[in-house]
Amino acid sequence: MIPPHPIRTPRLELVPANSEILVSDYHREHDVLGRLLDAAIPAGAWPPPLLDSATLAEFVRMQAIGSDPHFCSWYWIVAGPEEQPRTLIGSGGTGSSSAGPDAVMIGYSVLEAFQNRGYATEAVRHLIPVIFQDPMIQRIVAATFPELKASIRVLEKNGFVPAGATDGGEGMEEGTVLYVLEKATA
Repeated sequence: MIPPHPIRTPRLELVPANSEILVSDYHREHDVLGRLLDAAIPAGAWPPPLLDSATLAEFVRMQAIGSDPHFCSWYWIVAGPEEQPRTLIGSGGTGSSSAGPDAVMIGYSVLEAFQNRGYATEAVRHLIPVIFQDPMIQRIVAATFPELKASIRVLEKNGFVPAGATDGGEGMEEGTVLYVLEKATA
């Protein structure tokens, strides 16, 4: 599912992660990560919330063995014409969902200093058509905590609708709520 080239948005470049990028991030080799992404890594701020060592270790494992056909991770770099220097601000990606073989789960996280500027909404908006290029995928699901109002707004602005509380099953923590976006039918 990973496209071979970055995705450009008006203000961002979404760079698909390869093993080298994920491993350098997992080992907190920010100089290597910055070189690979051609971006500044905010000192003391990276990684964003939810992208902890355990999560990165799982990403490295999945990438290495190809265990999830829907796993895809992108690093989000502010790269608009007025933005200098290029700066890593967040990440997001997909994986298989327990909601069924025709669904993928999406997740994302943005550094605190770059939150509430519309970056996550912009990135997710540009990831959706890439995800739906896979003819097998008919819906995208997301789980978030009900108190994360900004995350819910990102989903709602991109057409996701509430689908109730999760059961805390695979890929979904207890206490989260589910949002779903169905593929538009022609």
